[in-house]
Amino acid sequence: MMTPKEGVLEGRAKPRGAYSHVRRAGPFLFTAGISARRPDNTIAGAAADAMGTVALDIRAQTRAVLENIRAILEGAGAGLEHVVEVSSFLVNMNDFGGYNEVYAEFFGAVATPPARTTVAVHQLPHPHLLVEIKVVAYAP
Repeated sequence: MMTPKEGVLEGRAKPRGAYSHVRRAGPFLFTAGISARRPDNTIAGAAADAMGTVALDIRAQTRAVLENIRAILEGAGAGLEHVVEVSSFLVNMNDFGGYNEVYAEFFGAVATPPARTTVAVHQLPHPHLLVEIKVVAYAP
């Protein structure tokens, strides 16, 4: 079995500042705001055509964010089933439907889903990011 980790985890996108992917405080795990950024700094759900026209996909980004969170929690010895609180940040509330649809794929079948707050923000750290999510998990 893998030893649970905290801090900056290997195989994840490197933080662009002095922060950890995940920290433990007693039985609780706290993630940083997690995006759809990959370890190679590309962004899931973001593409540009030959003319430079950018296409952004909220569903693909939300799925990538939640998969990143799942991997980070697993690295810390927990899973999505341990999540008790979710804070989500959308650049545009018009994306709420697509975001909510994908979110339900991860948490919709849970008997008691996590508490959740979703807010609109002016921008995220990269212009191609549409969503960022942070979670608190209870994992004694």
